[in-house]
Amino acid sequence: MTPAEPACSRFDVPPIDDAAVPDYVREMEQAASYLTAPQLAMVRRAWTIGAAAHAGQTRKSGEPYITHPVAVAGVLAEQKLDAETLVAAILHDTIEDTPLTRACIAAEFGDTVADLVDGVTKLDKLHFRDRQEAAAESFRKMLLAMSRDLRVILIKLADRLHNMRTLGAKNPESRARIARETLEIYAPIAQRLGMNLIKAELQDLGFRALYPWRHTVLEKRIRTQPVVRREALVQIEANLAQRLAKEKLPHRLISRVKSPWSIYTKMRAEHKSFAQVMDVFGFRIVLRTVADCYHALGVVHATYKPLDARFRDFIAIPKANGYQSLHTVLFGPYGSPVEVQLRTEEMDLIAERGIAAHWSYKDGSEGPNSAQSRAHNWISGLVETQHATGSSLEFLENVKVDLFPDEVYLFSPKGDILSLPRNATALDFAYAVHTDVGNQAVAARVDGKLVPLRTRLANGQRVEIITARSSMPKPQWLEFVVSGKARTSIRQQLKHIEHEDAVQLGHRMLDRALEALDTSLERVPAERVEAYLQEHRYPRLEALLADIALGNRMPSQVALQLSREAGARGGQRRAEPVPLSKDRILITGAERGVITFANCCLPVPGDEIMGYHTAGKGLVVHRMDCPNVADYRKSPERWVAIGWDRKVSGDFSAALRIEVDNRPGALASVAAAIAEAESNIDRVEYLERDTHIAVLRFSIEVGDRRHLANVIRKVRRLGVVMGVQRI
Repeated sequence: MTPAEPACSRFDVPPIDDAAVPDYVREMEQAASYLTAPQLAMVRRAWTIGAAAHAGQTRKSGEPYITHPVAVAGVLAEQKLDAETLVAAILHDTIEDTPLTRACIAAEFGDTVADLVDGVTKLDKLHFRDRQEAAAESFRKMLLAMSRDLRVILIKLADRLHNMRTLGAKNPESRARIARETLEIYAPIAQRLGMNLIKAELQDLGFRALYPWRHTVLEKRIRTQPVVRREALVQIEANLAQRLAKEKLPHRLISRVKSPWSIYTKMRAEHKSFAQVMDVFGFRIVLRTVADCYHALGVVHATYKPLDARFRDFIAIPKANGYQSLHTVLFGPYGSPVEVQLRTEEMDLIAERGIAAHWSYKDGSEGPNSAQSRAHNWISGLVETQHATGSSLEFLENVKVDLFPDEVYLFSPKGDILSLPRNATALDFAYAVHTDVGNQAVAARVDGKLVPLRTRLANGQRVEIITARSSMPKPQWLEFVVSGKARTSIRQQLKHIEHEDAVQLGHRMLDRALEALDTSLERVPAERVEAYLQEHRYPRLEALLADIALGNRMPSQVALQLSREAGARGGQRRAEPVPLSKDRILITGAERGVITFANCCLPVPGDEIMGYHTAGKGLVVHRMDCPNVADYRKSPERWVAIGWDRKVSGDFSAALRIEVDNRPGALASVAAAIAEAESNIDRVEYLERDTHIAVLRFSIEVGDRRHLANVIRKVRRLGVVMGVQRI
C-alpha cells in the first residue's frame, strides 16, 4: 500500500451475491430478522468487510476466524440488540488483529460503531489472573469502557460466551484458566447487569470446563430424576394452573429446572446432599400486570400454605440489578417446599436479558428501577471509587464486594431505598448516601433508636445518620465497614488529613530553619522557590513541605539552598555549617502520620521532649531523659526543638512497672485503682514472678503528666503494691 493510498481501500469490497453467503451468516441474519432492511444491509456489509480483513486467519479449530465474530453477533441478535452493536460485534477483533483502522470503521459505519469496536479492542487485551496487579489494572480499563457505553460489555460478554462454547479446541491448562476467569469475573458481571440467561450459560460452561467429571455426574442425576418426582411436579403444576384459571388470571406457568452449577454451589454452601437440594419444586408464573401478580400471590397462598419468613417482594423493592419479582415458598403436598416466582412479561424479559432488554423493550423500562438505569448507577459509583482508589488491586477487591452481593435493603428518612452488601453497618449506609455524610457521621438512628456507627443493619430498617461538622474519619472505621465505597472514601480522607498535617508541620520546620539564617519563606524570591521545586521534581510547594515533615528532606539543607541563592542576589554568600533554630515547634500530638511517639520512653504532655527527624517516619518524639537520646546527639542536624502546645488533648500511651505481693486479687486491686484514676489499661504482662513477688508492666492511657502522677499515687496507696516506677 502506497502512502497516498487511503487506509480503507483494500477493504472496499463489492457486495457478495446472496447465493454465496455462508450458512453461519444466514443463521445470524435470521436471528436479527427484527431489524429493518437497511439495518440488515449494514450488518451484511460489516460481514463482507470483516471477512476481507480477517482473510487467511483461522481459529484453533481450523475454521475461518470470521466465524467467531459473526457468532458473537448472533448471540447479541438473540438478545435483540440494535444494529450498531451487531456491526461492532462483527468487527470487534479487526483493530487488534488486522490492518483495518478505527478511522476506516468510522468512515464506513459512523463514530458510535468505531467507539464500540475501540472499547472492545481494549477489553480483548484483558487476561484476568486473580489478585495480580495486571489483572486489576485491566479491570479498571474495562470499567471505564463500560461507563462510556454499556454495549461494550454486552459485546465482551457475548464474545466470552462463544469462546466458552468452543473451548474444546484449547489445551487443558488454558481451558481451566479461562473457565475460572469466567466464573470469577464475567458471570458475576452478567448477573450484576441482570442478564440471567447469559449468566446461567456462562456458569454452566465454566463449571463443565473446570470440573468436567462433577458436571457430568450432576447432569446425569438431573436427567434421570425419579418418576415419582416428575409426577409430583406435574400434579403441583396442574393444581396451580386450575386455581389461577378459576380466578380468570391469564398467565404462563413454567416449571423451573435447576442447573448443575446452582445445585453444586448450593450443595457446597449449605453442606447438603444432592437429594436434599433437588427436593425443592420450582415454578415461575408470568402475568399481565403488577396487580395480577399480587392477586395471583393470594391464589397460590390459598392453594398451598406459605412457609413463614420466606416471602420476598422484589417488585416494591427491586434488586440492585433491576430484577423485579415476587418470591414465595409454599409447603407442598409431598412434604417438599415449592418455590414460586410471580412477575409480569416485562419483568420476565428484564430478568432474563437485564440491560440488553433496554434496546428491545422500550415500554416503561426507563424508570429509576430499570436494569439500564441501575447498571448506569452502579458503574458511575465504581468510576467514582476508582478515581479515589490508590492501587488497582484495592479497586478490584472493592468491586468484588459489589459483584457478589448478598444484599440488605434499607430506607432513608425520605423513603428512598438503598441496597448494601450483607453485614453492612450504619457507617456504610452513611457513605452510600453521600461521601460527605460518611466523613462527618457521628452516630445513627435505626428505626428511631440511637445506635453507634458500627451497628450492623438488617433488611427493611429505616436509617438516619447524625452528622457533625467537626467530625472526621478515624482509622478504626476501616475495621468494620464492608462496602467498597466506604473503605475507599475513608482511606482517601485519612490520607488527605495526614497530608494537611504534614504540610503544616513542614511549613513550621522550614520557617524555623530559615529564621536561623536571618530570612523567611516570604523573603525568598518566588522564582527561586519555583526553581528549587523544578530541580527536585516537586509539583508544588505543599509536596516539598510534606516531604520535609516526613523526614525525606532536611529543613536545614532546604533552607540553606534557598537562602544561599537569596543571599547571592544581595551580594552575600553564606558559609557552612547551618545554625540550628532555638525556637521550639509546638505540637498537639494529633498530627497524623507525621509525628510518632517513641516506644522506648512513651512521652506524654508535660514531659520535656525533643524531636528526631527520621526518613519516612517524620518526627519521632522522645523524652529528654530517654536513654536513647545520647545516640541521637551524634546527628545534631536531625534534632528538632519541640514542645507541647497549650491545646493538647486526647489519650497518650504510658507504661508503669509495678511490684506487687504475689497473692490472689493483687492484679485486680491494681487494675481497679488505675480505673478509679480514670485511665484505660491497654495491656498487662508479667515481667518477673516468684512465690512472693510479681513484677508487672501496665500499658495505660493518660491525658498528661499530672494524670499519670495521679494514677501512680492511687496505685502506691494499695497495700499489695511494693513499688511503682514509670518506664
